Amino acid sequence: MPYLKERIRSFKYAFSGLKHLVVGEPNARIHLVAALLAVLLGFYLELDRTEWLWILLSIVLVITTEAINASIEALADAITEEYDEKIKIAKDLAAAATLIVAIFSLVVALFIFVPKLLV
Repeated sequence: MPYLKERIRSFKYAFSGLKHLVVGEPNARIHLVAALLAVLLGFYLELDRTEWLWILLSIVLVITTEAINASIEALADAITEEYDEKIKIAKDLAAAATLIVAIFSLVVALFIFVPKLLV
């Protein structure tokens, strides 16, 4: 039974992290709104299975990298409030990862949605 309690507790921590991501991270909210719009547009345009997989993969990648970026920022801020070049680089790299995935997701959306909207 202790194992089961530990597993349940780990889910509570994960959901707490999701709550913080949605409530405490403005960029995550922007990504979630974009994801909602993509899903609504996907239903409207009746995407096929492969198109849905690309859209959902894009959404998951953006939200995941935003969560990793936010965790790196929080950890870096907890280490020191003073300027540190190495911490700046770590934070910039985490932000760059999110930007790269967001650009990828935009390209995926353009490939899928634009041809359907132009018909």
